[in-house]
Amino acid sequence: MLFAWIVPAAVRLLVHFPAGAHGKGNVTAGELPRGAAEICDKGTMTANTTSHVQPGSGITLSCQLRGRRYTERCRIAIFFNGSEHVKSFGGSVSTEFTVHAYGKHTFTCKTDCEYKKTLICGIDIESGNPPDEPSNVSCIQHGTDGHPVCTWDKGRLTYITTTYVLQLSNGTDVLRVLEESLNKKFGSLALSKLNFDSTYTVVVAASNELGSAASQPLVFTLIDIVKPHPPNFLVEFENSSVTNCTFFWHDGPQAQHCRLRYRPLTRQTWSAVESLNSENCSLRGLEPHTAYEFQASCKIHPERGLWSSWRAYQTRTPEAAPSGLLDIWYRQQDVDPERQNISLFWKALSASEARGRILGYTVTFEDLARRSPPASAALVSTQTSYARVTPRVGYRITITAENSRGTSPPASVVTDPGTQDLPPPQKVSAVALGNSSILVTWQPPARPTVGGYVVEWADAESSSRPQSPLAWVKLPASNLSAVLAERIEDDVCYQISVFALYRDRAGQAASVRGHSRAQAPSAGPQMHTTPRANGVVVSWAAIPARQQRGCITGYQVYLQKKDRGEAPGVYAVADARAPRSLYVADLQPGELYALWMTASTAAGEGPRGNSQLLRLESAGDWTTVVLTCSFFIFSACVCSVPLARKAFLSLLSVLVPQWQSKAIPDPANATWAKNYTSMKAELSLPSSPFPPSTSSFEEPELTAVEEAFAKGELRVLLGSGADGEWPPASGPGHDEPEYGALPGAEPDQQPLPDLYKRMAVEVTEQTQAVSEYIASPAADTAAPCLPPATAGEHAELECGLLSVFPTAFLTPALPYDGNLTLDRVKINCSSFTR
Repeated sequence: MLFAWIVPAAVRLLVHFPAGAHGKGNVTAGELPRGAAEICDKGTMTANTTSHVQPGSGITLSCQLRGRRYTERCRIAIFFNGSEHVKSFGGSVSTEFTVHAYGKHTFTCKTDCEYKKTLICGIDIESGNPPDEPSNVSCIQHGTDGHPVCTWDKGRLTYITTTYVLQLSNGTDVLRVLEESLNKKFGSLALSKLNFDSTYTVVVAASNELGSAASQPLVFTLIDIVKPHPPNFLVEFENSSVTNCTFFWHDGPQAQHCRLRYRPLTRQTWSAVESLNSENCSLRGLEPHTAYEFQASCKIHPERGLWSSWRAYQTRTPEAAPSGLLDIWYRQQDVDPERQNISLFWKALSASEARGRILGYTVTFEDLARRSPPASAALVSTQTSYARVTPRVGYRITITAENSRGTSPPASVVTDPGTQDLPPPQKVSAVALGNSSILVTWQPPARPTVGGYVVEWADAESSSRPQSPLAWVKLPASNLSAVLAERIEDDVCYQISVFALYRDRAGQAASVRGHSRAQAPSAGPQMHTTPRANGVVVSWAAIPARQQRGCITGYQVYLQKKDRGEAPGVYAVADARAPRSLYVADLQPGELYALWMTASTAAGEGPRGNSQLLRLESAGDWTTVVLTCSFFIFSACVCSVPLARKAFLSLLSVLVPQWQSKAIPDPANATWAKNYTSMKAELSLPSSPFPPSTSSFEEPELTAVEEAFAKGELRVLLGSGADGEWPPASGPGHDEPEYGALPGAEPDQQPLPDLYKRMAVEVTEQTQAVSEYIASPAADTAAPCLPPATAGEHAELECGLLSVFPTAFLTPALPYDGNLTLDRVKINCSSFTR
């Protein structure tokens, strides 16, 4: 709060000090008046100190009413920043106060009469610091045509109004300039142009109500404070060398004394050249084909003056021939006994080794059995891999890298179709380290002459493909472990192989699977089933690599009887790399089963895959169905071709029993039929072949009938004996069979001729229909079965019966009541066609 009532001394001080600041000398603290007061219409308020104090100062404040008298009900009080500090009855009041904080403190005096406050007067006291001595005074002129600018540090804050005056003297004249900057930390003041021939002295003076201070004098000439502008330049290199360069200045620098520093953009440290007096420079140790930053700075005098700011310029050094040796590796896979597929891989050279942009790679195959390779053996590739099918022989393969300046030193590897004599490392193991890294350890092979090791790895899904991308590292023979971190991801299974190097050759590989981190599979195997006689073959496809989430350690096949509520049976497949199939035996036919599968990693078992229901049919039913279908299909195929049908029937005639291949004899040609013709006049046949009977039918007594046969006779069995067995065959040691008597008549009264005549006719009628489609296997055409004497009477009876069918199938059912028994018949079939 500012008041208009200011004591005359204070007014004279504020007016006099700024004017004195431009003259010679400074106002000291001892000249400041002691005490401050504010005179108002209603009273006066005073302090025993000046209006500016330092923190921690104690002051005494007083307030005196003017002229009026107040009743006992009125009191007078002093307020500090609006809060009542002290009060008393009467016309005056005073109090002690200690200033602690920086800044302005406002004190007021008021009367309080019957709850009504009236302002009498007030005073402001400011707390601050006297100015510090200005430091770091410097004057700089940017360019030879600029104006000098002087700057300084003001020191600690004063918190009160402080003035800074710059006093410039050339030995004869003094110039005082008041600083008008509002910056509380730094001072700055621009001067007029100075003369190069003069020496100047600069002093900065600071003052406020609490004190004053002056800086140390700064003495300089104009050449000392001029700072040239940064130079503009270019850098060019000669084609023959990257270490020789030429500087080109734009518009020429304002100063001839310059310095240079440079560094690759990938580094933070600089290399410097202090004295750069000419346009040409020779730099050593620059890296070819590398982006560099060059910076230059200049000043007017070699020993005096200021350096200009750095001017930056970026360029790339020329290329040089590659110096690095390619790191190469290979895979071999036999295509056939005469050819092999060789897949080559190599790592790109680093920037410091390539020393330029690689244009391509030259791959040379040298047959180890030949002295010099053919011209077509050298191939050019722009990729870091190459595959070729070659004859199955040994090769020395050489690869070089090329840029615009030349080729790299050749790197070679020797391939050999046979590596059985080169043993692999032993006890290879992989340990998951997490954080996308795997630790692989091994033991040396049995052969001690090992030149080093190669560890290669690729994700298990693509490792079986010859040209799939892989990573590898070559190690000295002393290393028996390696931490794999390049191209390793978590939750991925890797196929890791370790090779021992024997001179230029690689031996057999020892492989292991590993992962950096694993989780349980996110999906189960997709399976399908194939039923067998009393079991089922379960086969499944591999889980996609991203769903395996690590190396599969095993599979589980679950088999459960459906709707039984029983716990499922588990069939474990511990070897995850075994053929993905399993035979589950001893299943019950007709039982309904449910099957499903899961897969496991080191982190646990995953979810189930697809499920299937299975029910095995009875083995006998399947056999009957299969055999029946096969027989009809085969028969249809054979019967459709005449030549095949004829050959098939001939084969059957050899395979079936002998009695099946004989023609069926004609009963009418038997001896009893011949006797019937001669006895026809003597017998008195009844109207019915069987005599009527009112009683139940009785089994007649059997009568033996004998007939002498000529040589070549044939026995044909038309009926079975009483015991259901076939009669014994005739021959040495066997009695001749006898005919049994016909039923229904006494031995003296048997109507046999008529009965057999009818039977012969019916047999003829039934066999005619069969003989039209089935030929006798004994001949191409059927021969007459009756001798010449009876051929006319029964000319329609033929023997063209298919011998594969038993004669019992062709025996007609007799239409007569009663039983007919014909146990043994001897027929002379010498006239039959064979």
